[in-house]
Amino acid sequence: MSKANGEIAVDTNAVIAFLEGEPRVAGILRGSTALFLPAICLGELEYGALHSARSNENLARLHAFADTCGVVPVTRNTASHYGRIRQGLATKGRPIPEADLWIAAICIEHDLPLLSNDAHFDFVSGILRQDWSASAS
Repeated sequence: MSKANGEIAVDTNAVIAFLEGEPRVAGILRGSTALFLPAICLGELEYGALHSARSNENLARLHAFADTCGVVPVTRNTASHYGRIRQGLATKGRPIPEADLWIAAICIEHDLPLLSNDAHFDFVSGILRQDWSASAS
């Protein structure tokens, strides 16, 4: 996996925005050659769908979206990246949410940019975040 190939990982908030019809996210996803969904994001989205008022409908939409992505698992190598990222952020005094540490580790491991509107990913060395609000014309 490589950024040079137009591949991109999608953060939880990007998937939600896409499923809610955000046109800028849809445009970015359409322009990508391959979509990757970190397993951590899939878990967050499953939880959200299960706790929603329309859980069956939301699960179906989520699963249909996930079927268009490569779901990226956590590996031993991911754990090594996680440790380095967390240590680096602790040294900088810039902690980020636990799930986002794992998402960042997956993106770094696979050299994938991340579509997200969470600016705290910018504190992680080695990750390229694409914010769809910055893509507005």
